[in-house]
Amino acid sequence: MGFLNDFKAFLMKGEIVNLATAVIVGGAFGKIVTSFTNDVLMPPIGLLLGKVDFKNLKIILQDGIPAVMENGAEKAPAIAEIAINYGAFIQTVFDFVIIGFCIFMVLKAYEKTKKKEEVVVAAAGPTQEELLTEIRDLLKK
Repeated sequence: MGFLNDFKAFLMKGEIVNLATAVIVGGAFGKIVTSFTNDVLMPPIGLLLGKVDFKNLKIILQDGIPAVMENGAEKAPAIAEIAINYGAFIQTVFDFVIIGFCIFMVLKAYEKTKKKEEVVVAAAGPTQEELLTEIRDLLKK
């Protein structure tokens, strides 16, 4: 029973809930970035590069073969094309760069708020030297 109680306590910690929330929001954000890359960013880039559709950029290693039909029945199954889809890879790299940049910006903003909080906390009370001086002066009296 100790293991189950420990596991339950682990799951109920705030950090786990925050992590789960971040994963869900991150997944949704990833879909937004993918759509932005595929639907907004890559079409103009493809147009500038000579009307290239990045989704169709690939190196075909083996051509696909359609199914052979005879009297409405499939005599030989289709063989799928084997290709290296480097256009999809380029789009994924763009996704990664955009997400990385967004995370960088969020972390920079977070660091700025932390620095402001540290300054406020440091200025809140007397320094150690001031307290020691007060104690010394009180002991002299």
